[in-house]
Amino acid sequence: MAQLLNESIQNQIREVFADLKEPVHIIFFGSQENCDYCDDTRQLAEEVVALSDKLSFEQHDLQAEPALAAHYHVDRAPALVIAAKDGDTITDYGVRLTGIPSGHEFTSLIQDILIVSQRDSGLSPQTRAFLKTLNQPVHLQVFVTPTCPYCPRAVVLAHMMAVESPFVQAEMIEAMEFPALADRHQVSGVPHTVINDGAGNVVGAVPESTLVSAIQQALRHQ
Repeated sequence: MAQLLNESIQNQIREVFADLKEPVHIIFFGSQENCDYCDDTRQLAEEVVALSDKLSFEQHDLQAEPALAAHYHVDRAPALVIAAKDGDTITDYGVRLTGIPSGHEFTSLIQDILIVSQRDSGLSPQTRAFLKTLNQPVHLQVFVTPTCPYCPRAVVLAHMMAVESPFVQAEMIEAMEFPALADRHQVSGVPHTVINDGAGNVVGAVPESTLVSAIQQALRHQ
């Protein structure tokens, strides 16, 4: 099987991974049914994990292990959960990528690993203060395509919020792999962030404060 990451890209990632602080565990969920990108997503994750001894990997099947998938809030494949690992303890921050993180979204995968490794969201004090006030779940679904250069900003911002707050789950969704879901949320341009299954929407790669306002508005509308 041909490698997905050439030597030049591997070396670039190794340089970036020199900044990894704490261990990160990547959990892959695949499926035997109608999953065109499962093999490539698994291979991509394994190749990335091989580039640092601070990274580890495990794989599961969505249909064969429904309880585990539900535990990690995974209901589609391929999916990657980017979790923290401390000894034998795995901490799920709610950072997920649904669909292959290819093209520009490969950047999101690498950024997610760095953020989880830091155990710190890197968000502004104002955003952190707002997220501390949350007392109900916030689900962010960021629809993307691999060719969208602005999408990683939206994905990583959502994932930073998930790292900061146990109430936030944030998911990158590759729109072309899941067209029915994209249609249901009337996604016509990307990045498109859906808040709590349509209670709110944000189109474009927006600043932290704009996403915070949209979350506040969505929570008021529920």
